Order: sequence, then C-alpha cells, then structure tokens
Amino acid sequence: MATAKTKKLSAQDLQNIGFPPGKPLGTALNIVHTYFTELGKNHQIELLQDVLAAPGQYQLHATLGPLAQAILAQKEAEPIALKEGQHPYAIYGAEAIEQGALRQMEIAMRLPVAKAGALMPDAHQGYGLPIGGVLATDNAVIPYGVGVDIGCRMSMSIFDIHKGYLDKNREKLKKMLLDNTRFGHASFKRPIGHEVMDRSEFAEIPVVRELKDRAYSQLGTSGGGNHFVEFGTVEIQDAGNEFDLPVGTYLAILSHSGSRGLGANIAGYYTKVAMDACRLPQEAKHLAWLDLNTEAGQEYWLAMNLAGDYASACHHQIHDRLTDALGESAIARIENHHNFAWKEKDAKGREVIVHRKGATPAGKGVLGIIPGSMATPGFIVRGKGEVAAINSASHGAGRVMSRTQAKNTLSKPQVQKYLHKAGIEVIGSDLDEAPMVYKDIHRVMAAQQDLVEVIGTFHPKIVRMNGDEKYMEVD
Repeated sequence: MATAKTKKLSAQDLQNIGFPPGKPLGTALNIVHTYFTELGKNHQIELLQDVLAAPGQYQLHATLGPLAQAILAQKEAEPIALKEGQHPYAIYGAEAIEQGALRQMEIAMRLPVAKAGALMPDAHQGYGLPIGGVLATDNAVIPYGVGVDIGCRMSMSIFDIHKGYLDKNREKLKKMLLDNTRFGHASFKRPIGHEVMDRSEFAEIPVVRELKDRAYSQLGTSGGGNHFVEFGTVEIQDAGNEFDLPVGTYLAILSHSGSRGLGANIAGYYTKVAMDACRLPQEAKHLAWLDLNTEAGQEYWLAMNLAGDYASACHHQIHDRLTDALGESAIARIENHHNFAWKEKDAKGREVIVHRKGATPAGKGVLGIIPGSMATPGFIVRGKGEVAAINSASHGAGRVMSRTQAKNTLSKPQVQKYLHKAGIEVIGSDLDEAPMVYKDIHRVMAAQQDLVEVIGTFHPKIVRMNGDEKYMEVD
C-alpha cells in the first residue's frame, strides 16, 4: 500500500515546524516511529504539533506523556527571551556617560516587563541596572534594579548658626563627629532604641527575622565606601523656599548612608530567589524580577520598605545625636533616598513600579539633595516633574574612576594638597573616595536643568567617613 512507502518523519521535518532541538525532538521521533507508524507523515506532524502547542494537556497521556514532559522541562530551562531591537529612553548628560552604562540600560529596556526608562547624568556602570538608571516595570520588582544598599539616602539638618561658628570651632565639631557617629563595622555600645525595630516584618518574614539583632546593633551608624557625615555651610538662594528661611548662609549637617547589613542581606537573598525563578540570558541575568502577585514578590516589597524605613531611622539618630551635641534645634530638615522602588502612575495613569538605582525622585515640587564630592558643593533642589525622566534626577556627581583605578592612579600627597587648597578636613576615607574620582558636579547639574531647580547650595567643610585617622596621612 502507498502508506507503507511513505518516507519516515525526520528531525528536519520537526525543526521545520518549530520543534525544539534536543530531548523533545529525539523523544518525538522515537514515539512516532514506535507507536504511530500506521499514521501518514502529515498526520504524525499534526499530532506532534498539537502536543507542542499544549504540552500541559498531554502530561498524563499514556504514550505522549514523555514527550509533553520533555517539552515542558525544556521550556522551563530556557531563558526568558528579551524584546528584540532597541527601545528608546531619555538620556541626560550623554557625553559624560560611559558605554558600559548605556549598554546596561539598553538591555534593561529589552526586559519583557520594562515600560519606560531614563538615564541620569551621574550614570556609570553597575550590576544589572546602571547606577543612575531609572526603570519603570509592569507589576514586577527587580532586586538588583533597587540595589544592594536598599533605601540609601541623603539627610540634611539646617541650623540658625552663622557661618563663622564653623571656622572658630573646628576642633569642637570634629570631636562631635568622632563621638556621635560610627562607620563600617563599628557600632555604639548602647544603641538607642527606635520604633522601626518593633515592625511586624521582623517577626513575619523569615530572612528578616534572622537579621533583627544585627540591625539593632547597627542603629544610628553609617556604612563604609562613599558614606559620610559632615559639617558644612548652606547658602539658601530661593527667597520662596519651603522652609520659610531668609536668604543667607547657615550651618548644616549632611549625611549619606543606607540600610547597613539589613538591606544588603535582603538584597542578596531575594536576588537569588529572583534569579532562580526568572532565568534570563547571561547579559541580563542580574535583572531577574519578582512578580508582585507572588509570595516572594510581596515579601521582598515589604522587606524593601522596612529596610528603607530603617535607613531613615539611622539618619534621624545620627542627626539627633549631633543636634544634641550642638545644643541647638534644627530649623529645617530635608531627606531623599535612592536605591528603591516606588509604585507610581505613568503618563497614561497606569500603575508602574519605578526603580531608581542611584537616582532620586524629582516629581513636581519634591525636595531633595544632590551632593558633589567631599571637596565640591552639593545642592538642595526642587523637582520639576519631567515625564521623560520618569520624575527623577541624579543622586550625586557619579564616578569617573573605579575604586581600583583610583588606588592605582592617585597618590596621598596629591589628594591632601587638593583638599588643603579647598579648605576641607576629612577624617577617615581612602583614595577611592578622593574628589578626583567623581564627575564635575557643575556639569552634572547643568545636564539636568529640566529636571530640578536649585534652591540652596551646600559647601562641605569637615567630613567624616569610614576610619578614624586624618584623611590620607602621608607615611
């Protein structure tokens, strides 16, 4: 009969209809050549197409079950495909942004959950989302899109103390910093309690529960790296400022730090959970996300917000200790954070999850602080609500030199000379935080004039960072 002479189904035939190579293809050929030889070639193809289209319906089939399971297993093992092509996003200060950061942002925009993006003028390459990257997603949160130091922030207290006080009391202010701040692994012998430690998340989320004791011991302290607490002067330039402060110069405390070990461990744990659940191509693997409809997504969201509130509590304690030491009351306080995700509305009124990794909120009327380096000004700003920037601005000047490059390039005498000329005294720190490793803050601010307006300028004078030695003592 004619059917007996029909050419056998081949691997090429299955590949032509989109059958995945590997185990599914081999299993399919084995099954049809063993159990369905009486069917014509076209009927065999139709049968296999049905299994390929809906393998879940055939998992328990006596003959086709192994094929369905092989297809499902391979689908689970395959990385999630990124969107094809390039997807536009706003870039501010593009001429000073390295290719690595641009490449990372382009990959982030190709995520299936990505809705919009923007790159701030302080941007530089990081892990997953670049530092200075803003990404809006659809009901998904990316732990590495938030960052390791969850809720890291700037906080400023302003005092009605004339600028001459600082120069006349440098030794006294230095002692205040040494007595009332702790960095890196150091902590206070008797931490001050805070209501954030009573939050239910510490009991309800297993990974957070294990971190409670350490979080309590680190209350009111700052991290290492680029974190600092400093005394300086603030020039209020906008007569219509939200603090009702007269135009003039004031004493100020500025701090930069995050959620310490609590945030770092939350980030590490849920990044692994996301990467296990959301397999992406190698170049995008650090952008694995958690669906907010899942238990893991909800857990991370609660833990992230807890870490952010904990970071804020640490800043409040830092400022309270120094305020008590000064014997004065602050006449204004400003705080803004980065390394976080917010639920916001896009231009069409749809809810999106906005990740700001090394970028800060700059919605219309939103106040914030954008620091320079330890030897350059920082700025109190008011957001303009620029839609293209996803209501965001930079979180600082941004690095132009890696930590390793800084240590291999700069010298101690060179940095000390620079700081002396600028009239800055630094306690702690190292070459990797020297002023030269950062972009020109004035160029960064010029690149984001459409995003924020300046209402005040901060000039650092006495800076404390990790370590207790005078900055870069020459051996």
